[in-house]
Amino acid sequence: MTVRRIALKAGADLDGFRRAVRTLIAAQAPPGEVIWAAEDAPSLFGLEAETSAPPVALPRAVNALIERVVCHREPERYARLYALIWRVLHGERALLEVASDPLVNRLELMVKSVRRDLHKMHAFLRFRRVETEGGERFVAWFEPDHHIVEATADFFVERFTGMVWSILTPKGSLHWNTRELLIGPPARREDAPESDPFEAGWVDYYEATFNPARVNPDLMRAHMAKKYWKNLPEAQAIAGLIESAPSRVKAMIERGAAMPLKRNPDKAVAAMADQAPASLEALNRIILGSEPLVPGATRAVLGEGPVGAKIAFVGEQPGDQEDLSGRPFVGPAGQLLSRAMAEAGIDRAETYVTNAVKHFKFVQRGKRRLHQSPTAGEVKPYRWWLERELDFVRPKVTAALGATATLALAGKPLPIAEHRGQTRFGERDGYITVHPSYLLRLPDETRAEAYEAFVADLKRIKALSEGSARKAA
Repeated sequence: MTVRRIALKAGADLDGFRRAVRTLIAAQAPPGEVIWAAEDAPSLFGLEAETSAPPVALPRAVNALIERVVCHREPERYARLYALIWRVLHGERALLEVASDPLVNRLELMVKSVRRDLHKMHAFLRFRRVETEGGERFVAWFEPDHHIVEATADFFVERFTGMVWSILTPKGSLHWNTRELLIGPPARREDAPESDPFEAGWVDYYEATFNPARVNPDLMRAHMAKKYWKNLPEAQAIAGLIESAPSRVKAMIERGAAMPLKRNPDKAVAAMADQAPASLEALNRIILGSEPLVPGATRAVLGEGPVGAKIAFVGEQPGDQEDLSGRPFVGPAGQLLSRAMAEAGIDRAETYVTNAVKHFKFVQRGKRRLHQSPTAGEVKPYRWWLERELDFVRPKVTAALGATATLALAGKPLPIAEHRGQTRFGERDGYITVHPSYLLRLPDETRAEAYEAFVADLKRIKALSEGSARKAA
């Protein structure tokens, strides 16, 4: 028996693994004759990949599984993957469908572990601002369980395209200068800043929105393991908030209904005055770097559209598809809104669309994420962001889509049926109409009429934005 030794690069060497697989399959080398080097192993006699080896045709699901499993920290991951590939190519084409197979079961568990790690890095990484000779830079420290640094690069480049940033981890680093991504070596915790000037105000904001009556430490740890707390500025306040929760709840009860507890996150936000954003881009960086203020949320979904748009549409919150894509109004309700805009003569690309609440509030039910409407108490902390956002966009007409958007813009609940139509939101010209998701919930026999009324509202909004309200009426 000829033993073949394969030495791959440290970390997730996907390209090296694929080259080795082509070479091994071309040589018809069974798994039992291959030894894969662990990352900390001494130098071995590596097998040079033969460039002439033909590609290996595998089912799409197998290729997708390989891309995730190579990121796992287990040294045996390459051996397990090659065993899977060998079996798939030798009569077990549908092997991945056999969930009871020990090899398949183990690989699926590895995939889930890597996906959880990716999710944690997306959700719990926090940038801190530093001033350098070259200007403003944002630096973050994170400690992933697996080799996911390169796998998560596209996510951060897409979300923070306009920022100069570095992500430092013990497994590698990423550096982005708004044009080019560089992949660097592992870093040390002391290479990252401990804090920045914005954090004191953010911690005050977090404390102001903390509800002691709903504190659940076990649930908090289930959603976010304590190992991530040290990377989050608000986490320094968690222990004290939990410790003081019983006394604060007792004080709330003693005050009674006549003296309700007043929480004013706007005052906490005022502590950030020294770091007040000078542009919409700067505001978006604050929103992206802030902790979700509704349960279940993973990341912020920013507004979209040009500064100076004549019309701004404000919805309730992102939905499942919006949370996954990172863009507002791309799900079924968003598609209906785009269709109605087109019928009303509104070019969506020339409007600004956003949400009152920037995070998707949901509960997990099996594999499904079920939407939950935000409460008035959850809408209020987001109002500061929404007001600053609209200050930068400066629309001629701000359209509230549904009750939550109306609450956020008006500062008080207003029944849609009674207030539908032209209005004022403080100093802003506004218009109140239904949310497109409302139309999707209607029975077929009434949906067409309601849709026509919605399109009529959009035509009036367009006329208002052009200064021809009388003609539209």
